[in-house]
Amino acid sequence: MDTKTKRKNRIRRHKRVRAVVKGTKDRPRLSVFRSANHIYAQLIDDVKSITLLSSSDLEEALDKNKSKVAFKVGEILAVKALKKGINNVVFDRGGYKYHGRVKALAEGARQGGLKF
Repeated sequence: MDTKTKRKNRIRRHKRVRAVVKGTKDRPRLSVFRSANHIYAQLIDDVKSITLLSSSDLEEALDKNKSKVAFKVGEILAVKALKKGINNVVFDRGGYKYHGRVKALAEGARQGGLKF
């Protein structure tokens, strides 16, 4: 399968998930984007269409292991969210399978104190 087809399938899966998963101010959507080298996470209020806060592995020099980096990004995002008074989120895996770096980010956010 070529990369164009993989990308189209991921976007199709993401649209299916987004039809159900909505974020609010009280319970924002934790959206994950995973590139080949980096991982990004945002807390989004879909009612107002604004990003409340974000985190990525570009913010600071982290480990070489991508899964460990994703876990740390989840923890950093959770700390930022708790400082803003956000405890509960809905998880949007972005059309990716829930394993590897996406799962590590979610576990890091949970360990950091977020509930979803």
